[in-house]
Amino acid sequence: MSGLHVVFGAGQIGPLLAARLSAAGRRVRVVRRTAAPIDLPGAELLHGDAADPAFAAEAARGAEAIYHCINLPYLAKVWEEALPRIQASLVNAAGRAGARLVVLDNLYAYGRPDRPMDEETPQAPCARKGELRARLHDELLAAARRGDARVAIGRASDFFGPGAWAGSFLGERFWPAALAGKKVQLPVRDLDTPHTYHFTRDVAAGLAALGLDPEAGGLFMLPCAPAVTTRELVRRLGAALGRPIAVGRVPRFALVAAGLVVPIVRELNEMAYQWEVPYVVDDARFRARFGDLATPLDEAARETVAFARRKERRAQGQADEPAP
Repeated sequence: MSGLHVVFGAGQIGPLLAARLSAAGRRVRVVRRTAAPIDLPGAELLHGDAADPAFAAEAARGAEAIYHCINLPYLAKVWEEALPRIQASLVNAAGRAGARLVVLDNLYAYGRPDRPMDEETPQAPCARKGELRARLHDELLAAARRGDARVAIGRASDFFGPGAWAGSFLGERFWPAALAGKKVQLPVRDLDTPHTYHFTRDVAAGLAALGLDPEAGGLFMLPCAPAVTTRELVRRLGAALGRPIAVGRVPRFALVAAGLVVPIVRELNEMAYQWEVPYVVDDARFRARFGDLATPLDEAARETVAFARRKERRAQGQADEPAP
């Protein structure tokens, strides 16, 4: 085993990325803020605050690559206070270690796109979180130009699949109802516009590819299957489940009313434009360099259903089914 790779963040993507790197024969350290238990076979677990430059630099000492996969509560105020400090700390840590910094980013900086999004799409944010993401992206590229750190950025859309639970539209609010045979209400404005959803294992595979390639730098759209509508993705998930999943959308007036008193709904409403226009990712640049790492949609659906069933069994205190 060779080469230390340090993953900051153990939410939806960090554990999958750690497993991918371990399978590639790398020594892996996962850094998370909380001491909650987590299953990370083959990886070292370290607790601490990535926004603390001294701690982050020590955690990254000797690394050949570090990864920024940190999730924060979905509140613009929290993002504005914490994300710049975390990014600056990790740039510093990567520079001091001589490591590549691989950053997981989203698509908010693009605003309302009028064509498929790729690496040449201009940033045009139309919401508070998007403005912050655009500014952080520009600062990251400026740091790379100054030679502060070698940087690769992978952008992805909404997640589904193993690990995508809290914070995912197709996670903890979707699956309990779907598995119980109930109708699922999604807080999206249009179920029938094309929308790229990124399968979590593909996101992890893309980040690993960026981290394992010493020459990879700049911006890449992470691997994804061709975009389908939200309704079609739910249909595929139902086929994998073995029965249709009835789906509807929460009425807009209900979301607006709830947003007046519930902060997280207000935050979601600000980003609802993503389901009003085609929101499609073009990962051609990634495929040209690394090949097609996207999981076929029906295979991804089967794995997502298996993950959701495990989550529900554990929530009910039941043992996992034995592997076939």
